[in-house]
Amino acid sequence: WLAAAIIAHGSIALAPMHSVAQETIKIDGSSTVFPITEAVAEDFQASKKNKVRVTVGISGTGGGFKKFCEGQTQLSNASRPIKDEEKAACAANGIDFQELVVANDAMTVVVNKENTFAKCLTVQELNTMWGPEATGKVTKWNQVNPAFPGENLKLYGPGTDSGTFDYFTAEINGEEGASRTDYEPSEDDNIIVQGVAGDKNALGYFGFTFFEENADKLTAVEIDGGKGCVAPSSETARDGAYTPLARPLFVYVDKKAFASNPALKSFVNFYIENDTAIAEAAKYIPLSDEQKKTAQDELASLG
Repeated sequence: WLAAAIIAHGSIALAPMHSVAQETIKIDGSSTVFPITEAVAEDFQASKKNKVRVTVGISGTGGGFKKFCEGQTQLSNASRPIKDEEKAACAANGIDFQELVVANDAMTVVVNKENTFAKCLTVQELNTMWGPEATGKVTKWNQVNPAFPGENLKLYGPGTDSGTFDYFTAEINGEEGASRTDYEPSEDDNIIVQGVAGDKNALGYFGFTFFEENADKLTAVEIDGGKGCVAPSSETARDGAYTPLARPLFVYVDKKAFASNPALKSFVNFYIENDTAIAEAAKYIPLSDEQKKTAQDELASLG
């Protein structure tokens, strides 16, 4: 039902509309961070007996920052750090913010269940299929590796507003935003899941949570970052073995809104206080003890 609601409406309101004197918190941004923030929002609203309404949209990390820096939202989900040009846009509109790390991710490359040959891919092989120079040229699996069959290569991935796209292209292609253009892009990870699950020669990538939710439909590819093949998991993301596709996940808080809106302050405090339990329940990789301490200190600095 959640996926259907997102596809139909682009965002989901997580509380009834009819409540009187409801306070509203508006959130948008990364589809990768959406499930954990949505889970926090549900638990928070239940604790407040739905006196606070939290809306969580999905427009990608870049789209979320655009709304955030225009003052349309009070909190922004992000699967990468904010860019300099986004910082400038926020500053131009008087938006001061605090970055908080809320979870970790093992960005996952996936193939169709019928794919029996792409069990492990090197960073170079991923670059061969995803680099800008591959556009219109690398169209078959055996062009990536001669040992692979000569089947057509069908690629699915996040759109250019996605922080996952930014991170993947930077780590695999050596430059943020550098990517072949002849693939099927979507800001909705569910579309990528459907695409790869429906084509035995397809490959895609997205956050680890979406793979876990769809492990019955897809196979996760092990990645060789130079020290052998490593599967994505909570353990390999936190111990540094899953390189280079392990990353932190963020929320950005509007400092002025935090100071002036008691509901927002309560929500962010609830988020950090319950982060570990909710991250685990939502099948995310929780913060390390050091990350948790840093987040608590940064939150305390907001007052």
